[in-house]
Amino acid sequence: MEIIQQTNRTMLFEEINPEKLDLLTIVGETMGTGSLSDEKIKEVNQHLLVRSFEEFLEKFTPAVYSFYNASTQKVMYTLKKPEGIAEDCISEIRIDQNNDFLKMLFTLIDTKRSQGIPNVDFKFENLLDMISPRKVMDDIRQVRKEINYYYTEYEKLEDGDPRKLDLGDKLNAKFEEASRNYNNVMAMLPLAIDDIKTRLLLGESQMESKDDSLQIGMLTIGDSGELKIIEAPKTEITDLALVNEDTHTGLVSVFEEDYEAITDNPTTYVKDLVVRTFCPLPVTHQEINIEQEVQNYNTYLEFYRSAKDDFVKTVKPLVEKILGVKMFFDQYTTKNRGMKPSLLVTNCKLDQLVKSNNIPRLEMYLNSVNSKNDFTDTVWFGIVPSIQMESTGGNVQVRRARFKGNASTDVKDGNTLESLTMLLEVVKPYRVQLFFNFENGENTTFNSVATTGIERFIDKCEVMARKSYSEFAIPCLPNFTIIPKDKSGVVIDSKMTKTEEGVQLSKEKEDILKLWIEGVYVGAAYVAAGLIAACQCPEYLREAFKKVKKEYPGVRFDIEAGENSLRAVTTMAKEISGFTNTIKDSINRNNFGFIFSSENAQLQGVKINRITVYKARSLAATEDGYDSIYKTLVSTYIERMLRFQTGDFKHDNIVKFFSNNPSSQKSRWLGDKGYVNSIIQDGDDISYTIDEETNVCQIDLVFNGNVKNLEVTIHKATSAAKVV
Repeated sequence: MEIIQQTNRTMLFEEINPEKLDLLTIVGETMGTGSLSDEKIKEVNQHLLVRSFEEFLEKFTPAVYSFYNASTQKVMYTLKKPEGIAEDCISEIRIDQNNDFLKMLFTLIDTKRSQGIPNVDFKFENLLDMISPRKVMDDIRQVRKEINYYYTEYEKLEDGDPRKLDLGDKLNAKFEEASRNYNNVMAMLPLAIDDIKTRLLLGESQMESKDDSLQIGMLTIGDSGELKIIEAPKTEITDLALVNEDTHTGLVSVFEEDYEAITDNPTTYVKDLVVRTFCPLPVTHQEINIEQEVQNYNTYLEFYRSAKDDFVKTVKPLVEKILGVKMFFDQYTTKNRGMKPSLLVTNCKLDQLVKSNNIPRLEMYLNSVNSKNDFTDTVWFGIVPSIQMESTGGNVQVRRARFKGNASTDVKDGNTLESLTMLLEVVKPYRVQLFFNFENGENTTFNSVATTGIERFIDKCEVMARKSYSEFAIPCLPNFTIIPKDKSGVVIDSKMTKTEEGVQLSKEKEDILKLWIEGVYVGAAYVAAGLIAACQCPEYLREAFKKVKKEYPGVRFDIEAGENSLRAVTTMAKEISGFTNTIKDSINRNNFGFIFSSENAQLQGVKINRITVYKARSLAATEDGYDSIYKTLVSTYIERMLRFQTGDFKHDNIVKFFSNNPSSQKSRWLGDKGYVNSIIQDGDDISYTIDEETNVCQIDLVFNGNVKNLEVTIHKATSAAKVV
């Protein structure tokens, strides 16, 4: 660890925000240069390197852009900032931890993790309504409560009192939060919907029968001493509740002034709406046009449902990327911070990155960080999500649609297998192991693998087997289901009707407004890379294993061995009851891929409710399937240690490296067997031979009887190493 401080820097080959800088732009032209300067590497890190999910959101500020189409009367959403439209006509919607859709998904993941029950039993509907207007209002009410509390305390104190100044800072922050959406009509719609419902339904019948209608009353003692509730003095239900002027006049004035100062096109209706939302105590009254308000309510509700539906469809691919990054960092669960995983985001599409004119820029960067004896910025792993899968076929071509079916959609914006193979060719000399997964959807979930098996994935990957880069290709499956497609319905609310008896919410099925998210998924590559990156840290391993050598990274940690997979588990909740024996027999027979398991398991009598690792294999073919990923990682680690300690493979130093001298590196490794992260473990060995004529050093790495060859050319200058 003194020489190589980190073995888990990971590169994400994905575009997050096209408005931010990307790797190609920062690296720039490469003609006439052999390496990037230290200043340029620092610039790359400044813009693209993140060490936590929070830093990721801060640096890349994922966003959706919206604008209004007057001809169709619709809100338009796009992930790329539209060109040719005036800036003041475009709204940027940040997709961060304050976004209601993302908050709902985070809550769902945490709840499912804590319950540890499979998808079939989990009550998704109880959490999906977090994006309905009434749940959005719950957050607003909390802000309102805090503003009123801070303002009351603020008014009690004298000017200049340090406590008053502190409260002023808190009030400024809360007003900023409240005012963020003054200019965003879409964000104001939940306020308007809830506001109309509150005013019109107060005192109206909400029961099925007229006898159970709600009447506000008061508790009294009758003439004979009996307790009874009598009807309270009525006020007109058409009265509009505003704010208690005695106690909150100042707060009302602040909100009115703030709204008018910030809003581009202020209106009286929205100003009153803001005031009623944040200062809801009654004192003055004004007439309500009930028919108009009912019409407004239904219009708002329908518009909100339609716009929210379009928003969810647009933002879902971006949200799945964001969730993937969060799951990558979430796998590192240790409290004792050690070798914390870091993520370098290329922020450009893979097909753009591997174009022939751009490949030299990627090679230039990798050469600058992976071909030096300074391993601070060395990239060890890569993540390539969403590789396209061809249709499984079998769909009957119909001449006429008799019933409503799935709408035909264009091919998803995923990565192609051709782009992945091009990338593998580029990263192979720099020994970057690529975790990749196939596109998100019902066909790549645990349910799908449990019913159809893994053969189709093996067939898809056949083109990458038995290639020089095969050991660096790691197919990951199944993908994780956050919300199943068939359980992704969100009830927005019901339309309102005006009857002779008053105003009420309709109970007719056709008046219940609902949208379908159509499933949310996380690519398996994010979790696989995150878990293996976490396992590189001795502090992480120490929380699950007794014997851990703090001086060594987890490069030799074999997650398939013994109980390792039951100790180093993912943070993902179980999804299904498990694979059938037939499916498991197929997986064991083929020894293919980085495969996750949702099996019933126990460790020392404790039930494990998390997803675990079943196989951890690359596409490097062996006699009994495919090779373990740790073997490539150990080879890379030993090659880099050898290069550093021998001064770039100098003959005499290589002999010293492998000598039986107690101080040699080989002797120290052999003396440190017995730890879960020992570089050389029981059953392993390491030896070498030097061909003096060709100046080639052949290194034999033995892992449990299986030999892996590492070949280096002896030079005084830096030389490439290759595994054969």
